[in-house]
Amino acid sequence: MLERLPEFVGNHPIMSFAFAALVLALIYTEVARRFRGFKAIGTAEAIRLINRDDAMVVDVSAVTDFEKGHIVDAAHVLPSQVDPEHKPFAGRGDKPIVVYCKTGMASESVAKRLVKSGVQNVYWLQGGLNAWVADELPVTRKR
Repeated sequence: MLERLPEFVGNHPIMSFAFAALVLALIYTEVARRFRGFKAIGTAEAIRLINRDDAMVVDVSAVTDFEKGHIVDAAHVLPSQVDPEHKPFAGRGDKPIVVYCKTGMASESVAKRLVKSGVQNVYWLQGGLNAWVADELPVTRKR
């Protein structure tokens, strides 16, 4: 079968190039994921971190989204204010920090920024509050 591979590539160069590009993109994505410095977690892992490890939960959603509902006891910090010296992060030591937003898109970049600035044990809630609500977990409107 492998002896016919050069013939296939010669007869189907565009398909072969697309396949090679896809494989390289998958390899790059996987390598980047492993070296990004924070861990992507689901709702079950977030609950474990909150209950067992006293994780700090940080909502980086827009103010209006935060007021519509957020995870109980979550601190609200705007993405532009995320700084390891910011009051909610000061004195946390190496306790876990779970970062989320409404969809999970904005919070991923915030998690990257926290890791880059030297914060340890950063976790990113995949799917954000939407995943939390989809799993029928409690939310609150209280500050």
